[in-house]
Amino acid sequence: MKNPFTWVEIYVSDMARAQKFYESVLQISMTPMQAPGEFGDLEMVSFPWQENGDNISGALCKMNDMQPGSGGTLVYFACDDCSIELSRVANAGGTLLQEKFPIGEHGFCGIAMDTEGNMIGFHSMK
Repeated sequence: MKNPFTWVEIYVSDMARAQKFYESVLQISMTPMQAPGEFGDLEMVSFPWQENGDNISGALCKMNDMQPGSGGTLVYFACDDCSIELSRVANAGGTLLQEKFPIGEHGFCGIAMDTEGNMIGFHSMK
């Protein structure tokens, strides 16, 4: 079966702060997806992705009708060794909720909270 996921949206209240957090923790560059005001009050900044690649994409989204917060969907980011990304969370303004822990034959993961109050996960096989 093909991976059923196609897109992930992480809602934020402060786009600049959230973008800086994700770029710092994941060591990536993110890209604005539209001109200001092009889609009303929706503001989106995209995570890197590859057209027609074996990946899904996603974005940070800021919109008056959608609010960030914990307790909803949990997005996991793929890592070589999730302890590296987890070690960057506090310096980037987030909160480490659960250090790297084993999940049997499925590798390791850890949980953090971003600067907007969203719980996020990191996964690796080592």
